Amino acid sequence: MATVADERRVEASPGELEALERIDGAGTWDVGGQAIRLSNLDKVLFPDGSTKRDLIRHYASAAPLIIPYLRGRAVNLHRYPDGVGSGRGFWQKDLPPRTPKWIPRWRYVHRVEGPTDYCVVDRLATLVWLAQEAAVELHPWTSRTDAPDQPTYALVDVDPGERTTWEEVLVLARLYRAALEHLGVIGLPKVTGRRGIQVWIPIRRGYSFADTRGWVESVSRAIGRTVPELVSWEWSRRSRGGRARLDYTQNAINRTLVAPYSVRSSPRASVSMPIRWDDLDDPELRPDGWTIRTALDRVREVGDLFAPALTLEQELPAL
Repeated sequence: MATVADERRVEASPGELEALERIDGAGTWDVGGQAIRLSNLDKVLFPDGSTKRDLIRHYASAAPLIIPYLRGRAVNLHRYPDGVGSGRGFWQKDLPPRTPKWIPRWRYVHRVEGPTDYCVVDRLATLVWLAQEAAVELHPWTSRTDAPDQPTYALVDVDPGERTTWEEVLVLARLYRAALEHLGVIGLPKVTGRRGIQVWIPIRRGYSFADTRGWVESVSRAIGRTVPELVSWEWSRRSRGGRARLDYTQNAINRTLVAPYSVRSSPRASVSMPIRWDDLDDPELRPDGWTIRTALDRVREVGDLFAPALTLEQELPAL
């Protein structure tokens, strides 16, 4: 019988990972103190040929890295049961009725949508179950379940437009680097796994979303005035003229950015990866440069570059 300690485990053992490889297409996997029924393991989910087994392996192997950024938070899921190439992915917030009773959940009553039961990922088995459900992308709330109105990060999202080049994204990210350094604020950059760059700024408890949104907007507007030819403030993508948006509006309750080490719904099964600020000057840096096959090699090389997000509590200086 699994113990409580087993059920709360966040790391898969070598034996558990080997057992995953031995399952022939479908079967029961005993992992993290739970018996999880796996199906269609060899189904191709990504255009590059990556399968559901590859997705599950990544999340099981990366669980000790990713769970600290999900624990105690509601998670929005981007699911692709028919594969990323099908174009039939969908966002899911509310857990379906068939969800196993052992999956942790948190209820939030939305003003319009009403009560929603969100998944809370605090253990290995939960992450594996989500991967089995083809939850490709994991987007945690900026706030914790014990204080949903208080963000723990201020979020910067450099969202490229159709005409925005990677070099232009780098120009904008370097301007944020200079601005934060000038303000004495530590920001943690990561590539999105798609085309953009995001910066998470850990903050102390007590700020509201209006506080973080206003602060990020002020910094972003200053950057936009520096390179107005690269930036549009229009909400609609159609109205931006192909230019980038510095999206401060993500600083709102239930607005989320993809978690570090989450897979993306991209052709190559790329991963959203933390980077160093100095990496912005590396000519080989790409926003989708790491995949489920290479992401953990990068972590073994440089460690968890996002770790300060878990402990750092900063004041947002007056602007």
